[in-house]
Amino acid sequence: MNNNLFKVSVIALFASIICIGCFMRIPIGPVPIVLQNALCILTACILGNFLAVLPVLIFMTAGLIGLPVFSGGTGGIAVFAGPTGGFLAGYVLGALVCGLISGKPSIYEKKHQKAKLLKISMAVIIGMLIIYIPGIIHFTNWAIKTNKVPSYISAFSFTFKTCVLPYIPGDIIKMIIIIPVALKIRPLIAHYLYSSEKKNYD
Repeated sequence: MNNNLFKVSVIALFASIICIGCFMRIPIGPVPIVLQNALCILTACILGNFLAVLPVLIFMTAGLIGLPVFSGGTGGIAVFAGPTGGFLAGYVLGALVCGLISGKPSIYEKKHQKAKLLKISMAVIIGMLIIYIPGIIHFTNWAIKTNKVPSYISAFSFTFKTCVLPYIPGDIIKMIIIIPVALKIRPLIAHYLYSSEKKNYD
């Protein structure tokens, strides 16, 4: 198969996996526990660099035009305006940063297990944290505009208790799973995406 065609196929496959993740959620409040944040970060780790964010952008585009790919099978611009819209933007930022830190996957990564473990772990942690930044900002503004709380200080406290604290245990578990999976798949992906390149990228 042509290498460029294979890249397009891989990007489409990961975008589809992220979209399918919309049906995996646990409603515990205004921000449900979802698997899509983990799938976005896992995708970013596996593909690395700028290629990492392409499946997430396809997923976002599909949702924006109304396809039911967001959490709970929703879609459309209205989802971005809702209380959880900021987290969707965070998926893109988190995936981009995670991909840049992870770097291009290499067929030689097994020779640098310890260094790669540290790099991927850092990428996953930072990527997951970045997802929260636009999510918290947007939810705080939403809480103020809808009169859920009287001030920005109380809004931030409300947001932290609503959107962050309940999800820390689940996100830790997700990260523990993402890291070894990414380390295992990256060399396999590199073997097919960059089979003609023999130098060590790390």
